[in-house]
Amino acid sequence: MAASLLRLARPRRALLTLSSLRIPLSTQPHAPSPTPSSARGLPHFLYFLAAAAAASAGTTVALCDSGLDHRAGGKESTDLVVRGERKAGGKESTDLVVRGERKRVPQEFIDELASFLGENLTVDYEERSFHGTPQNSFHKAVNVPDVVVFPSSQDEVQKIVMTCNKYKVPIVPYGGATSIEGHTLAPHGGVCIDMSLMKKIKSLHVEDMDVVVEPGVGWIELNEYLKPYGLFFPLDPGPGATIGGMCATRCSGSLAVRYGTMRDNVINLKAVLPNGDVVKTGSRARKSAAGYDLARLIIGSEGTLGVITEVTLRLQKLPSHSVVAMCNFQTIKDAADVAIATMLSGIQVSRMELLDEVQIRAINIANGKNLPEVPTLMFEFIGTEAYALEQSLLVQKIATEHHGSDFVVVEEPDAKAELWKIRKEALWAGFAMKPDHEAMITDVCVPLSRLAECISASKRLLDASPLTCLVIAHAGDGNFHTIILFDPSQEDQRQEAERLNHFMVHTALSMEGTCTGEHGVGTGKMKYLEKELGIESLRTMKKIKAALDPNNIMNPGKLIPPHVCI
Repeated sequence: MAASLLRLARPRRALLTLSSLRIPLSTQPHAPSPTPSSARGLPHFLYFLAAAAAASAGTTVALCDSGLDHRAGGKESTDLVVRGERKAGGKESTDLVVRGERKRVPQEFIDELASFLGENLTVDYEERSFHGTPQNSFHKAVNVPDVVVFPSSQDEVQKIVMTCNKYKVPIVPYGGATSIEGHTLAPHGGVCIDMSLMKKIKSLHVEDMDVVVEPGVGWIELNEYLKPYGLFFPLDPGPGATIGGMCATRCSGSLAVRYGTMRDNVINLKAVLPNGDVVKTGSRARKSAAGYDLARLIIGSEGTLGVITEVTLRLQKLPSHSVVAMCNFQTIKDAADVAIATMLSGIQVSRMELLDEVQIRAINIANGKNLPEVPTLMFEFIGTEAYALEQSLLVQKIATEHHGSDFVVVEEPDAKAELWKIRKEALWAGFAMKPDHEAMITDVCVPLSRLAECISASKRLLDASPLTCLVIAHAGDGNFHTIILFDPSQEDQRQEAERLNHFMVHTALSMEGTCTGEHGVGTGKMKYLEKELGIESLRTMKKIKAALDPNNIMNPGKLIPPHVCI
């Protein structure tokens, strides 16, 4: 089931000769460019007079994203798919389409790329469509990349970016294709840079507990490599995720409660900026107070500021012993209360995952299990054998005080691995319940003290909905996901899914939380950023973007809502 959903068997790339590249590429008709929102209600000539006056005075005018209907995709948008001349992220949109303008890619541009990439370039439609269609997301696009390239070195990435900047062709970096918020959509066509050939582990420093890798290395493969050295990389997002994409989305996972997120586990990185410059953000020192923290600027930038080509990661020692525990609860609030009490007690769990009764039912269906279908907490404790068992007994006492029952401790290695495998495949288990459905996945995170309140309010709404909804949480850091399954062919179901998502996000924001704890913004979460961060923060982001990427070639239409003007 998981393999088919992840499309692990990627279609064979069409390796084309230079002469075979001369094929017409489809284009989308362009609608008339609308008047920017700041000028609505004024005669058009006044708007253009103002821009002309500013230009004649030597002022650079950057109002809003050009060629866009600013009603689409910003605050309160419910866009799902990319088409025409509008983008996801604009205000008040209820379209199913993430929108973007598209221009024909000139043949000389393709020829120039082919001159140094050779066969590591394709314009085959099947391959372009595969790269332009998210594998695990309901977000859809009408446009797909015009070209897909497969660089094998930083030098090739640099040449690709410089060529794209010269021709002003958009770039979409592409990693493990596990993101779920439309990060890899190509609303403007352009070039998809698939980093899968850049998967070298360049150097391992065992005594320093760090490793230097290329962005195409997967976290699972990296940990297999590190295991003989007694080390591991402690972030564990979805299976298939690669280090470059994990940096780009500032991901985390179930171990973040102990080891932090991606921003805490990157020592430095290299990235190719939009003009082709290669920047290295720091040394290998474990800490530094030298200059701006450029690594943290690029981590979480979702490909909008540059293409990551190398990452130096902080490693951890493999624990000598671990214990997994499970406990059942009557209500999801009881389970959340135990998570809060456990963290306040000072007990150092390495994982603490909450699954509601619907998620457990899905796991039973998908895996042939017979687990009690009630809200459940899963814990992991690490350290010496005596320490791990002692911590589990302390948590058992806390759970009992909150109506917990059937507290089970698992120490056998294969049984522990099976439990975490089941947890990791929770999304696929959900699809097993409704194979023909899509999933809208929430990613809210609130201060830990508000977790029980937020998750309880959400659960009451979810239980009253006609849709199938599953809850799963990284309970130790206040981050929880709801998998809302809906039939994309039924508009009423899509609207209901959006209503539920909207409620949970705004509930989290009202509690000083965030719309995304770990999945990132992409196109799907842009509509909530102004409420969460404020317009001045968004303008500052856009100024940074404009300074580094004046031609707006780096993953345009993502992260920063198009209605934000500077």
